[in-house]
Amino acid sequence: MSGWPSFPDELPAFDPDDAPDDPHELFLSWLTDAGEHLLAPHAPVLSTVDADGAPDARVVVLRDVVAAGFRFATGADSPKGVQLAGEPRAALTFFWPGRGRQVRVRGSVAPCSAEASAVDFRERSPASRAEVLVGHQSEPLADRAQLTDRAQLTAAAHAAAGRVREDPERVPPAWTRYELTPHTIEFWQASHDRRHARLRYRRDGDDWVRELLWP
Repeated sequence: MSGWPSFPDELPAFDPDDAPDDPHELFLSWLTDAGEHLLAPHAPVLSTVDADGAPDARVVVLRDVVAAGFRFATGADSPKGVQLAGEPRAALTFFWPGRGRQVRVRGSVAPCSAEASAVDFRERSPASRAEVLVGHQSEPLADRAQLTDRAQLTAAAHAAAGRVREDPERVPPAWTRYELTPHTIEFWQASHDRRHARLRYRRDGDDWVRELLWP
């Protein structure tokens, strides 16, 4: 495995000295660049900890990013929702190997308003909303036959789709949009000479402090 290439031959340039004072501006620039070259640039790894302090991680979809923070959504009763209720700190990791770039975000997480969560759910496609209404995500599966029982799955999907059509304003009570307010944001740019560029923004009151890090 050590012989596999990690990055393409050509990598984008990045000079930390030219980076903006606001990490939000730099992130949007990198995200736009990644979107022009790669699939799913808006799908970071969300890392949380459970009640025992053990780390947990999964890929989520970034719903929005604003100057105040990074937003994603899930059920408050999902494993990650329960973990965030117990320990409202988390990390997001964006990795774009085709550009040799990584962005690490660490901070506190809080639920957005019920109105914002409702808007988030209603903006999703009917199929996505129906899938949420079917439920069972992350629940134990007793037998693979349950998953391959086409008739049962079809009936549940049709019922959920019907609920969406009959009540397009319907929002599951647990559906929540979360906002991660960053305390640190690190930008990492690979270099074939191993002199990788690392620039970390660290929150200091209302300001951001910029720090270079060793590769």
